[in-house]
Amino acid sequence: MTDRSADLIVTNGRVLTMDEGCPAAQAVAVRDGLILAVGACAAIEALRGPATQVIDARGCSVVPGFIEAHMHLFSGAAELAHLQLAGVHGFDALRDAIRVYAAQRPEARMLVGQGADYTVLGDEPVTRKHLDAIVPDRPFCMAAPDHHTMWANTMALEQAGVLHGRALGPGNEIVMGEDGLANGELRENEAFGPVLALAGEQRVRLGLSTGGEPDPVPSAEERASDRAIMRRGLAWCARHGITSIHNMDGNLYQLELLADIDAEEGLPCRVRVPFHFKNFMDLAMLDKAAMMAERFRSDRLASGTVKVFYDGVLDSWTAVMLEPYADRSDWLGEPLFSPERFKELAVEIDRRGLQIAVHSIGDGAVRAVLDGYEAARKANGVRDSRHRVEHIEVVSATDVPRFAELGAIASMQPPHPPGAMGFPLEPTVSRIGRARWPLSYAWRTLKEAGAHVVFASDWPVSPIDPIRGMQAAILRERWAETDPDQSFTLMESLAAYTVEGAYAEFAENTKGRLKPGFMADLVVLSADVEQTSPQDLHRVQPVATVCGGKVTYRA
Repeated sequence: MTDRSADLIVTNGRVLTMDEGCPAAQAVAVRDGLILAVGACAAIEALRGPATQVIDARGCSVVPGFIEAHMHLFSGAAELAHLQLAGVHGFDALRDAIRVYAAQRPEARMLVGQGADYTVLGDEPVTRKHLDAIVPDRPFCMAAPDHHTMWANTMALEQAGVLHGRALGPGNEIVMGEDGLANGELRENEAFGPVLALAGEQRVRLGLSTGGEPDPVPSAEERASDRAIMRRGLAWCARHGITSIHNMDGNLYQLELLADIDAEEGLPCRVRVPFHFKNFMDLAMLDKAAMMAERFRSDRLASGTVKVFYDGVLDSWTAVMLEPYADRSDWLGEPLFSPERFKELAVEIDRRGLQIAVHSIGDGAVRAVLDGYEAARKANGVRDSRHRVEHIEVVSATDVPRFAELGAIASMQPPHPPGAMGFPLEPTVSRIGRARWPLSYAWRTLKEAGAHVVFASDWPVSPIDPIRGMQAAILRERWAETDPDQSFTLMESLAAYTVEGAYAEFAENTKGRLKPGFMADLVVLSADVEQTSPQDLHRVQPVATVCGGKVTYRA
């Protein structure tokens, strides 16, 4: 007789199932990687057998596994070893942090810092001369939290061959000083890519920088090193309760590394990796996107999405606006694609049945991307495409209803608004301008207009922790009394990290809820989130993460 007992039981919990038919329960049973049953402790206990693994939730919340719908796995994993500068302010504090880090790494070819605020020196812009005064004899660079601006010292600029400037594509800039040399500020990837290359970490950024493959082909040792970096990132995700990842940069190499890990020990998180289409590519490159989608299509590792960057970010004036910046009256930002070229691209990706996800921060970028999705519908006919608009930091009133009309997903990040999670208000709020505040980071406005709003961190741009992201959404404050309230409730925030994430990847019938027959992806938390004040949510942590019925993290 076959044993029909559960492989795993989570009991004594406050189970938030996200299933309307059975919204709350005490226990969950798992068998063969799927949810077997959800219900009262006694009913689930009856499914316990001699080999059943049991997790006692001790009266704490049990929720569906978090779906991190916008992140950068490979580069984020590499950055875990870099100098972390979040919260460092003032020249003295910056100097001390860099010198301590440098002293600990005498062998490093290049010193790299992450998360330096645009206002790290107050109102004074950072230049290479500030960094030379801290570390003159070793190449050093540091990135802003958004990863769209870097600052480098003279030695790094010189070794990278950009001290005297160089020709770059649209939207990229090496800021030049009055002396005719680079002043140290580098805007967007083409500008700072050569500097970062000095660190020898080019392969981790290829999915972002070129969308192409490593050249030369990595040696066995290099590939093993890259797998170790990827494992570190996956473990970091599992530790934060993440069971599914929508990576937002990609190439075939990342998929192959992940496939190696899956074959060796099984992936601790489900991963979707897109093909990254860059503005220097021609449409024939989409054959590769189709090949990746065909080759990788399991519930553990999949492709099928094409990622595109349409603009940059607000803080470096590289986001594309409909009206000029409030603090730069002659400037709208420069798009990475013309609106007409983007329409052609959207039509062709959509024709192949692939999903599109576009980085669109300014309201001008959002408009152009929605126009592209509309063109794809007209050319190819209406289908359930679920094309995505990533970030949407500013949107126009005209474009708000178009998300629901076009079936486009609003993919947004609660940690990003100035004032959230310790991010400074300036320079961003002044750059946006008060007239645009009501439609900035407009989560609730879009949700109430019928859009599917999905949440994520954009790690490593923001801390990865989904619970802190939920807290940021719940505690969201207006910049002016007259602005609409854009905050989310606890359950709306949880849905945006679970149910909506599943919907964004066409998996709403298999994941994102704790429901019989669904994938056994769940998180046991350290407290009852419904009884925790929003101000204290950041103290709540995963104590166990389960993906496909397998425990991938235990505190």
